[in-house]
Amino acid sequence: MNQKQILAAVEAMLFACGDPIGADKLAQAVQLPQSSVDAALETLHTRYQREDSGLCLLHLNTRWQLATKTQWADCVRRVLDSRRAVPLGPAAMETLTVIAYNQPVSRAFIEQVRGVDSSSSVSGLLEKGLIEEAGRLDLPGRPVSFRTTDTFLRVFGLSSLADLPPVHSDAPADDPTESEG
Repeated sequence: MNQKQILAAVEAMLFACGDPIGADKLAQAVQLPQSSVDAALETLHTRYQREDSGLCLLHLNTRWQLATKTQWADCVRRVLDSRRAVPLGPAAMETLTVIAYNQPVSRAFIEQVRGVDSSSSVSGLLEKGLIEEAGRLDLPGRPVSFRTTDTFLRVFGLSSLADLPPVHSDAPADDPTESEG
């Protein structure tokens, strides 16, 4: 691997990792001596200090992290907030309700309750981090089951699933005072 390739590999790993990571782990991943990775980190650190870069390379004790420069924090926050703040449509809310009250549930269960294909709603909820895979059910075909996440609780202002409002019927109750006539 030449210097440019090492630089590109280290940059890609830092980007993909997101969290601080040690040069030793980066060196293990590229199967090179740590000194090669250290040199690449220093080069990247210098590159990101340029005015025309929106990124910086943080050196946190023995670990490194690729981050955005603080001067762009407001822009970054706005774009991330707008992505998260996309409201859920009726189909997604219905799907999320079925999962929240019956979890863990399979896609087949969701579709049985809703009466329609729910694959795009499930995909959207997974993408937003409101639900996650909860393993496989002990049923024929071992279908994937889904459950809500901590993000779901946070977004809806709940501390636990016990805080979900009780399920009630929209149908009017029979009034025993009425008589058939």
